[in-house]
Amino acid sequence: MPVFCWCPTASSRTASTLLPCCAGPPALRRRGAETAARKGGEFLTATFRISLVLKGVDGLLEMVGGVLLLLVAPDQISSLVRTLTQHELSVDSGDILANAARHAADSLTVSASTFAAAYLLLHGLVKIVLVWAVLKDYLWAYPWMIAFLLFFIVFQCYQIAASFSWALVLLTLFDALIVWLTWREYEVQQRNRVADSRP
Repeated sequence: MPVFCWCPTASSRTASTLLPCCAGPPALRRRGAETAARKGGEFLTATFRISLVLKGVDGLLEMVGGVLLLLVAPDQISSLVRTLTQHELSVDSGDILANAARHAADSLTVSASTFAAAYLLLHGLVKIVLVWAVLKDYLWAYPWMIAFLLFFIVFQCYQIAASFSWALVLLTLFDALIVWLTWREYEVQQRNRVADSRP
């Protein structure tokens, strides 16, 4: 897409017209390209920040879920799920989601519940700490965030291969996008630090 800018016309010193920057002198072309690149960079940085906030909220919800799993006994969870799915199954006894929820709740043991709670609490806490550190522009946090997400992308790919889920596919794609945005922002921050350290 060409970048347009106001350029003086040949017929008048005061008149100007909107022309593609590629039609102007080299300095003008460079200025137009730099402006376009800066705007593109600002958009990607904003996207990166928003995606990080969403990841932080996700981590907070995981911690809430972990605490609830510690406080609520498996039989209480099973009873709650049965109450919530009763109407749906009375209308459609073959409902896949309702049956899957009941099966998962009925097969939940105390040890499985404790493991799931510990997993959610640890995963959520690490996610929140890394998101906070990256948003504060601590350089050490960027590689850790990338490694953390790559680990879970591999795990999620294994889960997709074992039991396909569109929700897990979308989550994995979202995580892959955050990895790319984190890597890009990490390089930008490194360049900025080097530029700032020069006399």
